[in-house]
Amino acid sequence: MSVAPVGTAVQDHVALAEIELCGELIIAASAVPEGRLSADRIDEVLRVAEALPGGPRGETRN
Repeated sequence: MSVAPVGTAVQDHVALAEIELCGELIIAASAVPEGRLSADRIDEVLRVAEALPGGPRGETRN
């Protein structure tokens, strides 16, 4: 087992991105009076459409 020396800044960019997205979901969930986020709202918060091939909403481009 290897341990990073004290004072060494080690960053896991994937973990940091996941933490940021979780924070955004928590903020969005706290603003919903119904108590639950819809699947569409979760996709919006996580910017799922932006990650799909073809751009927003998965539209195909000709």
